[in-house]
Amino acid sequence: MAQAAAHHSHDHDHGHHDPQELKMLGFWIFLVTDVILFSTLFATFVVLRNNTAGGPGGAELFNMTGVIIETFLLLTSSFTSGLAVLAMNKGSLKGLISWLIVTAVLGLGFIGFEVYEFVEMVHEGANFGTSAFLSAFFTLVGTHGLHVSLGLVWMIGLMFQVKKRGLTPETKGKVSALSLYWHFLDAVWIFLLSVVYLMGVM
Repeated sequence: MAQAAAHHSHDHDHGHHDPQELKMLGFWIFLVTDVILFSTLFATFVVLRNNTAGGPGGAELFNMTGVIIETFLLLTSSFTSGLAVLAMNKGSLKGLISWLIVTAVLGLGFIGFEVYEFVEMVHEGANFGTSAFLSAFFTLVGTHGLHVSLGLVWMIGLMFQVKKRGLTPETKGKVSALSLYWHFLDAVWIFLLSVVYLMGVM
């Protein structure tokens, strides 16, 4: 009887799934779909990048000083998000929140420069409908910017949640997922810098 009960308990444990593991699995699936999305947008841009319809191309439009500043801000924010995870792993709630604040400020700076770049281009008459090249450019770069903006909303909300609930397995899992997401956006930006901007001004 006891053996049967133990066997039943073992089966129950074997069939039990950790909610945090399931959430991380779901997050990885989300990242894979995002990789597919950006791959499609990159492929579209590469095909259309010479279709300027007689209008300006990247060499005439891109302000590389601003792009370099954006790159510095985003790369640094990726580093500080890693420091936030290190602080969390050491059990430092204050350190975690402090580094997340720095990461958010750097991310906001990145978005600010990107919005300024878009406004300047539109002011010069280079808007979404000017050419296929600009349609592909605004779609690709804008999608990345939207992802960064959503990441910032997530980050700010998570800071309040961690401050309220403390370092629990659930909040730790969310911070780890956020940091992974932020590193992913950083990697996408490196491709953007290479394929869109550097190839555009060459």
